[in-house]
Amino acid sequence: MARPRWLVATGLLAPTGLWLGLFFIAPLALVVQFSFATRDTGVARAVLPWTTQAYATAMDPAFLPIFGRTLAYAGATTALCLLLGFPLAWFIARHGGRYRTALLAAVLVPFWSSYLARIYAWKALLDGEGLVNALLGHVGLDREGGFLLTHGAVVLGLTYGFLPFMVLPLYVACERFDHRLVEASHDLGHGRASTFLRVVLPGVAPGVLAGSLLVLVPAAGDFVTPRLLGGVGQSTFGSVIDDQFRGGNNWPLGSAMAVLLLVLVVLVLVLRGRRGEDVL
Repeated sequence: MARPRWLVATGLLAPTGLWLGLFFIAPLALVVQFSFATRDTGVARAVLPWTTQAYATAMDPAFLPIFGRTLAYAGATTALCLLLGFPLAWFIARHGGRYRTALLAAVLVPFWSSYLARIYAWKALLDGEGLVNALLGHVGLDREGGFLLTHGAVVLGLTYGFLPFMVLPLYVACERFDHRLVEASHDLGHGRASTFLRVVLPGVAPGVLAGSLLVLVPAAGDFVTPRLLGGVGQSTFGSVIDDQFRGGNNWPLGSAMAVLLLVLVVLVLVLRGRRGEDVL
């Protein structure tokens, strides 16, 4: 006798559901619980009674500059990844030919090594004695102390780290795009700028939206890059959360800030609607 379809579907989804329940939902529930707890300076990091004091502290105006800096870094990173990733994705999809697979593999090469090791490499490159400052010194553009511990260093590191997340969805959208529409637009008298704005950009909009979200969300929560390349003066919401769990010994505040950041990410995902889901 054939098994019911719902039973088969449940059996197929059970391993994934168990995995998500143990390693995603359960830890998230603990973080939410900690966010309503009371700070304890003893061995325990969070104790009862439950309170909303951590959320009140997390939304204190003193954290607004850090929150604004986090959004600025994430927005700048997304914009730079889009500016750099779109021409690359278009070239691979339009002119890659038989080298298309090799070019896509080259985009993924950075993932073959540790992200932390790559950021440390950028830290050495941007230091006052690093290669970047030495090369710019030949044309008089060097900077005393190098470019480390600056806003530009943080954005550069984030852009380098998350650029492949922008290129891959854009490549899918560009590869699906009907390039005959560009020729038709030129035949109708439209120039390059008009064709790009009226034909190409709407055609690859799902890829742009998907890539932007894949970059914006992790860039907003990243704390390793701002800590290593930016220092204390360039702290972000993620680095403050990390401080509360480690050196600050304030798990309720760190949990509350993590929940607020998660709520912001969920709102962004909800506002995007259903556009770009075919690319994701």
